[in-house]
Amino acid sequence: MCGRFVVANVASELVGVLRVDVEADELPPPSYNIAPTASVAIVLDSVKTEPPVRRLEVARWGLVPGWAKDVKIGARAFNARSEEIEDKPMFRNALIKRRAVIPASGYYEWKTTEAGKTPHYIHPADGSPLFFAGLYEWWKDPAKAEDDPARWVLSCTILTRDSIGRLGSIHDRMPLFMDPDFADAWLDPTTENVGDILDAAIDAAPDVAETLDDHVVSSAVGNVRNDTPDLIEPVE
Repeated sequence: MCGRFVVANVASELVGVLRVDVEADELPPPSYNIAPTASVAIVLDSVKTEPPVRRLEVARWGLVPGWAKDVKIGARAFNARSEEIEDKPMFRNALIKRRAVIPASGYYEWKTTEAGKTPHYIHPADGSPLFFAGLYEWWKDPAKAEDDPARWVLSCTILTRDSIGRLGSIHDRMPLFMDPDFADAWLDPTTENVGDILDAAIDAAPDVAETLDDHVVSSAVGNVRNDTPDLIEPVE
C-alpha cells in the first residue's frame, strides 16, 4: 500500500484546480520521504460553515477516530481499503461527512522479487500533481488542558484500491487517485450519495493510473531520516 509519498512543492502550489478558499498559516515544507505520523497538507470542506469553506489544512498522517484513547492508534491507519471503509468502525463515520483530498507529487512502492524488495517512484509523466482520496478526523487529547490549542489533533488516511495494469506488477494495491472532476462532490459534507461517489472515483482511478510513470530509485528511501531530492532520481 501507499506508505511513503512525495510533495516536492509547498502543497499550496499543487491545489489550484481544487479552488481552495483558506490556507493554513504554516504548511509543511516540501518533503521527498513522507512517512506515517508525519504532518501533511490536506484539502477539506469545513463541516461547520454553510456553504462549506474549502480549506488547505495540516494533518497528522494516520487516522485517529474521535473515540480513540490514544493518538498512537493512527500509526496503523495511514491507509484504508476503499472497498471496506463503509463497514469498518475506524473509518465509517469519517466517510459520511469528513472526506479529504491529499495532494502529492508522487509516491513510492516496493516491488517484491526473488532478489528482494526494490523501491519504485510512481508519478505523473507530465509533472502534474496527484490527488489521493482520503478521510479525516478531529481527535481531542484528554491529557491536555481545555484551553490548549494543541488539544485538537487533525489526522487523515489515504484510501487504496486494487492496482491495475503496470502498477499491478509493482504492488497489488495503489492509492485511490481522485480525479478533480469528482473532488467537489467527494469533499462536500452535504453529499448524501457517498457510496455512489466513491464507486465513481474507484471506476475513474484507472484513467489516472494509466498516465503515471515509474522508475527504480535508491534503497535510501527506506530510511525515513533521508529526505533529499535525489531520492526520486532513477538508478540502474
